[in-house]
Amino acid sequence: MGQSAIENGGTNNSISNGSAADASSLFDRPVRVYADGIYDLFHFGHARSLEQAKKLFPNTHLIVGCCNDEITHNYKGKTVMTDQERYESLRHCKWVDEVVPDAPWVITQEFLDKHQIDYVAHDALPYADASGAGKDVYEFVKAAGRFKETKRTDGISTSDIIMRIVKDYNQYVMRNLNRGYSRKDLNVSYVKEKRLRVNIRLKKLQEKVKEQQEKVGEKIQTVAKTARVLRNTWVENADRLVAGFLEMFEEGCHKMGTAIRDRIQEHLRAQTRGFLEDGQDSDDQDYYFDTEEDYYDDDEYYLSDEDDHHNQSKATKLNAT
Repeated sequence: MGQSAIENGGTNNSISNGSAADASSLFDRPVRVYADGIYDLFHFGHARSLEQAKKLFPNTHLIVGCCNDEITHNYKGKTVMTDQERYESLRHCKWVDEVVPDAPWVITQEFLDKHQIDYVAHDALPYADASGAGKDVYEFVKAAGRFKETKRTDGISTSDIIMRIVKDYNQYVMRNLNRGYSRKDLNVSYVKEKRLRVNIRLKKLQEKVKEQQEKVGEKIQTVAKTARVLRNTWVENADRLVAGFLEMFEEGCHKMGTAIRDRIQEHLRAQTRGFLEDGQDSDDQDYYFDTEEDYYDDDEYYLSDEDDHHNQSKATKLNAT
């Protein structure tokens, strides 16, 4: 009693050699097609199976049977939704014309006659009947040529949905705790609740750390990429860059040397001017005082009387001795 994909199939029926239109033309009323199942946690896989059953014939009246909780829990296991919730879900599916509550696990001729069912639609997988012998519950309608096969939808089923919840059980417990449910509503002990809250905080912290690490990693990659670009640019243009640097350096050195030379020359010119001025004064003094020519003052030719008397006294003493 599974769900099917939207795919029109239809072999092993009383009109297997004719088209759906031919089958519909044999009736002066809509073809009554029956599909049954549990339909727990009604999902799009269920809806697709019912859509396929509805489209088996151009004019189809789709009857959907749903087993109650007692039968379902006995033969298949506990359901998430109650039978009343499952009935109501089916009533809101647009492909469904009629819902039969408390549907039987095994279809009988009596049931087909009661609901005037022309065909039964379901996927071809065998489902064990209530005998425990492993017989297919659809064996009877298949043998009678009144079975229409549909295809299941891969990747979606009630069991898959339950598995997802069980797999992430702690997260869903915390989700409901955060939404206002009490730990008693969720059948969770005080210790487990606290442990879950601590674990959730740690997980959030780990996520933040990971996020920061990813941001840092992206920045490092950006810097590394920029460095590679700059390195490639340097390698490709090394000669030109070095030549340009040397040219600028040489030009700078030339300008500096020129400036230094000009400063030195200016300083030398200033010193030269000073020397020239000092030299002119010295030449004048030499000319008037230090000339090598014989120049005698009048005093050297004409001695005074005192000097003459003094000289004569000296000469007399020399002669006496």
